[in-house]
Amino acid sequence: MSSFHFLHCLPFLILVVVFQFTFHLSHAQLPGTWDTLVENAGIASMHTAVTRFDTVVLLDRTNIGPSRKLLRKGHCRSDRNDAVLKHDCYAHSVLLDLATNQIRPLMILTDTWCSSGQFLPDGTLLQTGGDLDGFKKIRKFEPCEPDGLCDWVELDDVALTDGRWYATNQILPDGSVIIVGGRAANTVEYFPPRKHGAVSIPFLAESEDNQMDNLYPYVHLLPNGHLFIFANDRAVMYDYDSNKILMKYPPLDGGPRNYPSAGSSTMLALEGDYSTAVIVVCGGAQYGAFIARSTDTPAHGSCGRIVATLPDPVWEMEDMPFGRIMGDMVMLPTGDVLIINGAQAGTQGFDLASDPCLFPVLYRPDQPVGLRFMTLNPGTVARMYHSTANLLPDGRVLLAGSNPHVFYRFKAEFPTELRIEVFSPEYLSPDRANLRPVIEGIPETLRYAEAFDVVVSVPLHVVGIVEVNLGSAPFATHSFSQGQRLVKLAVTPTAVAGDGRYKISCTAPPSGRVAPPGYYMAFAVNQGVPSVARWIHLVS
Repeated sequence: MSSFHFLHCLPFLILVVVFQFTFHLSHAQLPGTWDTLVENAGIASMHTAVTRFDTVVLLDRTNIGPSRKLLRKGHCRSDRNDAVLKHDCYAHSVLLDLATNQIRPLMILTDTWCSSGQFLPDGTLLQTGGDLDGFKKIRKFEPCEPDGLCDWVELDDVALTDGRWYATNQILPDGSVIIVGGRAANTVEYFPPRKHGAVSIPFLAESEDNQMDNLYPYVHLLPNGHLFIFANDRAVMYDYDSNKILMKYPPLDGGPRNYPSAGSSTMLALEGDYSTAVIVVCGGAQYGAFIARSTDTPAHGSCGRIVATLPDPVWEMEDMPFGRIMGDMVMLPTGDVLIINGAQAGTQGFDLASDPCLFPVLYRPDQPVGLRFMTLNPGTVARMYHSTANLLPDGRVLLAGSNPHVFYRFKAEFPTELRIEVFSPEYLSPDRANLRPVIEGIPETLRYAEAFDVVVSVPLHVVGIVEVNLGSAPFATHSFSQGQRLVKLAVTPTAVAGDGRYKISCTAPPSGRVAPPGYYMAFAVNQGVPSVARWIHLVS
């Protein structure tokens, strides 16, 4: 190249270098960090739940052929109806020990494809439905210490009344579980079973369209004791005791929002007098993308937010920085919401999406419209169809799964994903470590409306209120965390207790309507920085 041509091109070359430097620098400056926890979990987790023993249950489906984790010797599954493996010695569920990152195989017998789940008040994971021989099956996993041998138990003395495939579970104030909807199941039923079995709820049939779009309905228990049920583009307030629709909410603009067009949904933190519940629904596929099997139709980027407990509520609309299908909304200990995983085009289903959305987004509910979303540091692993996200007791978020294929495929544009990652929000950054509280004392068991004290230590002197927030352990699957809940307790200003410790006087939730009975992660939050949680048992 002549000196003339070099000098002529120099401004362009400088521009390219500056752009590349700025691009990489901007990524480095975005909040949050990523780490790989496990290189090979053995399975791609379609359903994930965190237990009170700081272990994580990961669950795929059984008829998927060979996984990458063998069952214990002598524990093979035999199923003459399995089209892939009639004698199956591979694990399709595993248990992760968060203390050691070790994986232990678990044995599931019946098909759990697109099933549902919820923790019971005693900490047992209830798991319901699926496909084929799992259609009406009820299973339990009773967690144990990490060195124990707890495993799945398939119940033979009780079954679902209606088969449940793509259903949603929600624990109720009395500790029972309602199981809502499913493919061709426009009913609800309960565990333990009630005498009337499955009860018809016409709303589910009314919200179905010619590509379904009413599957895995978003179900939230409101603090008035009723259910907010969202399916397709509409929602109702449902009184399950009388089987009556108490309110029909206005339709949400932007097209369908549930499977197979699912975005995600969460109920924001309950606080104050607990009379107000705010629901947020974000993202989704454009109507028709599923029918057309379109992989490049842009996903929605809109979010609707509604105060579900108002007499005449309306949707407040806002836009995410990215369109997103199959995203997960994870309630953080602070009350902010992490939106993570998913794709920017296509729809749910096998090999039906493209353009993975690698950028997480932080939704800050207390900010005004237009300022609520913050783009975070991007990951590098595509987490698309059949991926999950769960809050961990240490405040990180665990990412697992992604298998957009009928079977495991590792040589594909978006391969089956066996790695488990964690995302650390900005509140865990080193420059905030001196704000991070440590819970030194908290009761292991709480009763409703009980007054109690929490003792924390903090490296820096505490200024202002230290929150004590209770987070549930939901069952995450298909872009929705079933049973997800954060309750901010009434607390007094911190009192100096000596030796760098502080006492916080708290009041437990008033009833099961606000916080159903069960195990919760109790976080102390100081200036937006959460402690490592302590598990507490909330009982009536």
